[in-house]
Amino acid sequence: MDDLFGSTAPAGHAPSSPPENAPLADRLRPQGLEDVVGQEHLTGPEGAIGRMVAAGRLSSMILWGPPGTGKTSIARLLADAVGLRFEPISAVFSGVADLKKVFAAAREHAKLGQRTLLFVDEIHRFNRAQQDGFLPYVEDGTVTLVGATTENPSFELNAALLSRAQVLILRRLDERALGQLIERAEEVTGRPAPLDPSAKEALIASADGDGRFLLNQVETLYSIGLTEPLDPAGLAALLHRRVAVYDKDREGHYNLISALHKSLRGSDPQAALYYMARMLVAGEEPLYVLRRLVRFASEDIGLADPQALIQCLAAKDAYEFLGTPEGELAIVQACLYLATAPKSNAAYKAQKAAWRSAKETGSLMPPPNILNAPTKLMKDIGYGKNYAYDHDQADGFSGDNYWPEEMAPQAFYEPVERGHEKRIAERMAWWDQMRRERQNGSGGE
Repeated sequence: MDDLFGSTAPAGHAPSSPPENAPLADRLRPQGLEDVVGQEHLTGPEGAIGRMVAAGRLSSMILWGPPGTGKTSIARLLADAVGLRFEPISAVFSGVADLKKVFAAAREHAKLGQRTLLFVDEIHRFNRAQQDGFLPYVEDGTVTLVGATTENPSFELNAALLSRAQVLILRRLDERALGQLIERAEEVTGRPAPLDPSAKEALIASADGDGRFLLNQVETLYSIGLTEPLDPAGLAALLHRRVAVYDKDREGHYNLISALHKSLRGSDPQAALYYMARMLVAGEEPLYVLRRLVRFASEDIGLADPQALIQCLAAKDAYEFLGTPEGELAIVQACLYLATAPKSNAAYKAQKAAWRSAKETGSLMPPPNILNAPTKLMKDIGYGKNYAYDHDQADGFSGDNYWPEEMAPQAFYEPVERGHEKRIAERMAWWDQMRRERQNGSGGE
């Protein structure tokens, strides 16, 4: 459960100074909230944490943020700042029996006037029943709960628990904050990082906001004993780049597919290609991306460009034929086609309206003139009588009525004035006019 700067210390005691051979991240742990980098919106005087510390009272909270942003460090410093006993547990290694022991110990310490800050790392890994087990102890003040999670609490935590804890969002560390960590590493080791300015920028970029990863990389560079500073090419050859944070069944997955869909809808091919690349580079299944593109072609383009759906299906066939990586170019082509095509959600809206109407009027009989009459009885009762065969008309249009007698004609599909739908709208307007004239007996054959 080691954090960006922290190490496990006995409950109720501030962590002692780490030995000189301790990991660099441990040696650089902050000694006060003012030393935490990149989270000033929370730890500063006007931040939620800063205000609570100034008041000397903590409420239960959930710290939600990416890896390596200081969640455990903040929890430890909070306990020290307001004089609470610090009790850390990890949801990965703890179960109900462990929680019972923690709560029992917290009650005993409470009798002695010592309140407990219970820090639960990766709290989202507890199941719903285990999460419910916290409620009575949080409510009666036995513990002040500080949970840490990299996952969206809205999806992973019980509503009852969320109603009793404030959710505080930690930000991924920006370039300035990561630069501060390198400076602190240089100060504590007494030597500069063996990087030229461009390589230092490359290292910061490769960390992708994760301070722990950055410090581990810096420590690796120190351990090698380089005699000359590395340039970006030398750095790339020596160190592995951080793998992008992406979990196919977690929030990051849904955030990126949402960003892709909205970039396509907003006709921004550059942003759409970027988010799609993020997904595929991180290991997303290409066929999943293709399924989303196919859906987009129908939902957001439709008949404004009927080729959009064909392009997506062709991309799917090409990818299945070529595989990775060659087939991914076909996915790129489909993505760019969708982003640059004229947009219309008329078909999508028409589907919703038609489905809604069908549920409301699903028992109405179609008019008898458009019903088949395969038997004499059906003919005798009027099935198919007076049906007008459109191809027998000079213009291929009869203008007949196709709606149930108890139902007025509906307008589900309303094409937009963009792309191919502009021509469709003109054609439909002509049909509507001719239908009115012929049903009123004023035109046509």
